[in-house]
Amino acid sequence: MSAIRKGRVFFDTNVVVYAQDSTEPWKRDKAQKMICDALADGTGVVSGQVLGEMYVTLVKKLRFDNERAADEIRQLAQFKVVEISSALVLRAIQIKSECQLSYWDALIIASAEAASCETVWSEDLNNGQVYGEVTVRNPFL
Repeated sequence: MSAIRKGRVFFDTNVVVYAQDSTEPWKRDKAQKMICDALADGTGVVSGQVLGEMYVTLVKKLRFDNERAADEIRQLAQFKVVEISSALVLRAIQIKSECQLSYWDALIIASAEAASCETVWSEDLNNGQVYGEVTVRNPFL
């Protein structure tokens, strides 16, 4: 494992949304702590996809107004943000085919891989599943 890869963690949309969701306080508290820790030590990574999905969820599901949702996106954008490129889309298509994932889940894995993350924090993917050098972990188990 390279020094660059060590410690980097990718946050899937569901985890960052829980940090703002008061309906499950224990998940909110756990997600907030994880995000704060990753901000403090510089290990947190998200993608443009995650930022977009988070915005839509905050506005539609959690009923945030536009400015409050934008403030939350600005906060999360303090992480390293993986931009979606044609190369990343093609890698996601390859991962989708090889691993039988949805395209969107494959794009999460491709983004984590591109940022040299060792872990993807996600409630949606299979806990403990390894994709290349990226391992999925469910922080709520």
